[in-house]
Amino acid sequence: MRISLIAAGLLALAAAAWAGPEFDLQGHRGTRGNAPENTLAAFEKALAIGVTTLEMDAAITADGVVVISHDPALNPALTRDAGGQWLKGRGPLIRSLSHAQLQAYDVGRLDPASDYAKQFPAQQAKDGERLPTLAAVFARVKALGADNVRFDIETKVSPTAPDETLAPEPFVRALLGVIREAGMTKRVMIQSFDWRTLKLVQQLEPGMETMYLTIRSRSADNLADGTWTGGMLLRDHASPGHMVKAAGGTIWAPNQASLTRDDLKSAQQLGIKVIPWTINDPAVADRLIEWGVDGIISDYPDRIREVMAKRGLPLPPQIRPR
Repeated sequence: MRISLIAAGLLALAAAAWAGPEFDLQGHRGTRGNAPENTLAAFEKALAIGVTTLEMDAAITADGVVVISHDPALNPALTRDAGGQWLKGRGPLIRSLSHAQLQAYDVGRLDPASDYAKQFPAQQAKDGERLPTLAAVFARVKALGADNVRFDIETKVSPTAPDETLAPEPFVRALLGVIREAGMTKRVMIQSFDWRTLKLVQQLEPGMETMYLTIRSRSADNLADGTWTGGMLLRDHASPGHMVKAAGGTIWAPNQASLTRDDLKSAQQLGIKVIPWTINDPAVADRLIEWGVDGIISDYPDRIREVMAKRGLPLPPQIRPR
């Protein structure tokens, strides 16, 4: 019996050693494929599925309240007014509305007539959901006892649309204020396509992780010139990973279609973690895990968990309402 227990212990230690660093499974906008994006319902669903990190996007209202929204303006594909009517075209900028005014809008389901809704046929509606404050997200996670779950918060600031949001510095200061007040500085990473905000985070909160988002496709390339990168140019660096390292970042988050195995290994050799987005196809997830990515951002974290389980990776705990 004693020999069997010792053997079991050795096997457990070997499995832990093989598993290596924790794989970061991030629920994109909570879990956009399963619940209304960037809502408390989506974050609760992601926790019940079991994720390492809740990914979300930040915006700031006219009265300075940090709320969770992917878009700087209310999105008609997922927003109804106080009368229950879908918005006709792009809604008002969040920065033009007070937090109280924002509460009139319901974001608990997708407009079935929209092209956007067709992308997420399995999303379960929850009428009555509002754009939550970041403080409310932190409070809900604490109440659920999800003490080890982390937060990946994107600053929705654009150098090409400066009038739609606060400028980078007041935006970052407002965001950090909420994070500090909640005591979450050690559990948050800040991500952005607009690298100006990430450099500000590094100056104002040096211990916080920064995730440098990139997209390289036919329709968009934030590394094409220095507009989105605070003046940095890819041609001055050996690879995107070298560029992130030079900027002072700790994580590189490329769109998965642009990630090559060579660039992945190059970044990791520099000590940069690589967490690509947005991976919803289990076959693609399996390939990227085989390559050795440090995590995956997905609208369907339940699908990625299945791939992780098949590969013997440790799974984040599932946290359900008490």
